Amino acid sequence: MWSIVLMGLAGLLVGGALSFKQQHKPLWTQVAFYVLAAMSLLAAYLLTLPAA
Repeated sequence: MWSIVLMGLAGLLVGGALSFKQQHKPLWTQVAFYVLAAMSLLAAYLLTLPAA
């Protein structure tokens, strides 16, 4: 359940980064959104791993 929510959040963050790029906002905002999206996808992946 949480992995699906985190994947959706990653999609929203990537969309926000693309929107900032289109609006010619500072590069650091785009990079921050991409980093947060990557962290969200990583967390979603780690939640799918079986408990050891």
